[in-house]
Amino acid sequence: MATRKSYTALLIDDHPLISEAYKSAFTYLEKQDSSYSFAIHMANDCDSAYATICEHAKHKKSIDIVFLDMRLPPSKDGKILSGEDLGLKINQLLPNAKIIVSTTFNDNYRVHSIFKNIDPDGFLIKNDITPQELVTAIKEVLTQPPYYSKTVMKLLRKQVSSDFLLDDIDRKILYELSIGTKTKELQHLVPLSSAGIEKRKRHLRQIFDTNGQDDRELILIARDKGFI
Repeated sequence: MATRKSYTALLIDDHPLISEAYKSAFTYLEKQDSSYSFAIHMANDCDSAYATICEHAKHKKSIDIVFLDMRLPPSKDGKILSGEDLGLKINQLLPNAKIIVSTTFNDNYRVHSIFKNIDPDGFLIKNDITPQELVTAIKEVLTQPPYYSKTVMKLLRKQVSSDFLLDDIDRKILYELSIGTKTKELQHLVPLSSAGIEKRKRHLRQIFDTNGQDDRELILIARDKGFI
């Protein structure tokens, strides 16, 4: 009889039905293959996910595999704005954890930005997902990563200018503008001068191809592409 290997999984998604679908895939895999055993943790926002990550890191307990949604309620302190920021924390605190990004975003630029920042072991577009693909993704990522769904593979074949990739300061500026923070207040929230912030905003307008000086247009386009 095959020896069971125990894994710890963390499922991060703010939609309970999707989290349950992930959980069902782990349960199915356990039943179909006696060599797998999973301890499953679930989180539905940045705060609860970060607390679980910190708890495991503090006690030197591993998390082997993480399903990570990109669009999550931000942390209450405003330091973790999305799944992308959470992915950076996982890479920092639990570097051996294998991350499967699962998102509705299928915009070429957004996908490349996630690859650049997180470098996930798996990448699924939610519209591609079937129960069988979830099981396949888990097995592949645990044994022979990476695993990418068909839409991700198509997007990876397209060339994208690296100028489009946003860093954490860009995303922080976009987030603060989206919640009504004034430009003059931003210099207290990001490590840039007023002139530096204006330069970043000009660059963001170029990236998102918006010519107006109105922040609202910039925010609308950035939100549509999934950067907020």
